[in-house]
Amino acid sequence: MSSVAAPAMAGESSKPWYKILYVQVLIAIVIGILVGWLEPTFATNEWIKALGDGFIKLIKMVIAPIIFCTVVSGISHIDDARKVGRVGIKALVYFEVVSSFALILGLVMGNLFQVGRGLAATPDASAVASFVKQAEAQKSVDFVLHIIPDSVVGAFARGDILQVLLFAILFGFALMYMGERGHKLRDIIDETSHAVFGVIAIVMKAAPIGAFGAMAYTIGKFGPAALTNLLSLIVLFYATAALFVFVVLGLIAKVVGFNIFKFLAYIKDELLIVLGTSSSESALPQLMEKLERLGCSKSVVGLVVPTGYSFNLDGTNIYMTLATLFIAQALGVELSFSQQITILIVAMLTSKGASGVTGAGFITLAATLAVVDPRLVPGMAIVFSIDKFMSEVRALTNITGNGVAAVFVAWWEGELNHEQMQANLNKTIDPSDVETAVTTG
Repeated sequence: MSSVAAPAMAGESSKPWYKILYVQVLIAIVIGILVGWLEPTFATNEWIKALGDGFIKLIKMVIAPIIFCTVVSGISHIDDARKVGRVGIKALVYFEVVSSFALILGLVMGNLFQVGRGLAATPDASAVASFVKQAEAQKSVDFVLHIIPDSVVGAFARGDILQVLLFAILFGFALMYMGERGHKLRDIIDETSHAVFGVIAIVMKAAPIGAFGAMAYTIGKFGPAALTNLLSLIVLFYATAALFVFVVLGLIAKVVGFNIFKFLAYIKDELLIVLGTSSSESALPQLMEKLERLGCSKSVVGLVVPTGYSFNLDGTNIYMTLATLFIAQALGVELSFSQQITILIVAMLTSKGASGVTGAGFITLAATLAVVDPRLVPGMAIVFSIDKFMSEVRALTNITGNGVAAVFVAWWEGELNHEQMQANLNKTIDPSDVETAVTTG
């Protein structure tokens, strides 16, 4: 994306309301809830489920090419290899500090409001057996080895973000060291990224259909009672996530020089897509495009955002500490102070394996529980029925946290255009269409 600043435009108000993407997605979510509630038999039809699953598959189809092109382009456009390492270190420092705040906040809220007390739950271990089996593979050595793909083609075929990221970083450095000889290939990769974003622009037209299918099927399968089942945990998780976004991320935003509420309004399309699909990956390409147009340098966005999807999952971190304490309280298992500190350490490690895919938070929860106290693992069945509704907020918090991370690192690196950022946040230019950046690139 050679141009990160879109030209001044008439703004969203010039569009008919029914053509605005976030309005379409919001209406689709509401219709999905009503259809799932009033016509559960119809809503649980496999074709309705396929609408949501199909949209996520369409997005995941281009995730690997987007990651590869943006990371390679970002690195190869930098003349100094030390800058890549500097940006990477700054991003990792930020990730670890902010992730720690998320984990501690979840632990504090879980201890203050012990919503699991008195539940006297009897878990069904068979309901979570598949998640536990997946979590068993998340040992530190296996995780590190898994980053290295058996083959580059296999990494792209599976859409494994970390593996594609590793190859993209190596390829970007290779182009950098080639100097002038690598510029022609770099330009081809830049143009390829424009074409892939063009695909995203087309796919996003189907976002309302995907959001309708995902929401209708969820409500139809679990019933409206699922919205109130274990309501106290849901409310506590929502409140804690909101506290993290508005206070912790809000303070970070204030340091950089922008308003967190204006930032959330700026990425509202992406947030509503995530709300409908429960996957923060579904909005990753569009988020990267918007962050560039917000004033963050291409190289910072290309390095920070893809890395953040594996190393900066704030919503997942909050969920793991809250859910672990809730399960322990529900099962009557007293966790000592040292065990709670262990939760922080283990959760910090296991969360690195989640990539923003629906259900990843539940798998990492299994890995955390198995290390903290094996007696807690069957208790996952207690939160299994409501995990879908918690995954919504996990994904929303994750994508918001990664967006703020990119802006912060760009500011820290001195590569944030403040005037362009304020123009976008104050809506003096139109940030709503992905096509704008594609056609003006």
